Amino acid sequence: QVQLVESGGGLVQPGGSLRLACVASGFTLRDYAIGWFRQAPGKEREGVLCISSRGESRFYIDSVKGRFTISRDGAKGTVYLQMNSLKPEDTAVYYCAAQRLVCGSLFHSWGRGTQVTVSS
Repeated sequence: QVQLVESGGGLVQPGGSLRLACVASGFTLRDYAIGWFRQAPGKEREGVLCISSRGESRFYIDSVKGRFTISRDGAKGTVYLQMNSLKPEDTAVYYCAAQRLVCGSLFHSWGRGTQVTVSS
């Protein structure tokens, strides 16, 4: 059974950092792209950042460029989202999802999400 589980969220002050983890099970991570998405209260879900099966990154929004990075550890079956210089507008539930090989628009196997709150 394909499953993704997010962790690492929490409460952080503006300017702080968090590292989210997305642990994959039930499939071979190296064959999949993993995307991070977020949904803020009252807003639609949006793509944030994705890493392809070949390790190439793709940003879906400009507001996180220079602050967020994505990486994968195949041995641990985990994809990380490193978030630095966090802003209140980054507050959202963050989800990860999988797609075969490339960062496209056909993601599946969504995790349940992890809450990130940026507030002083």
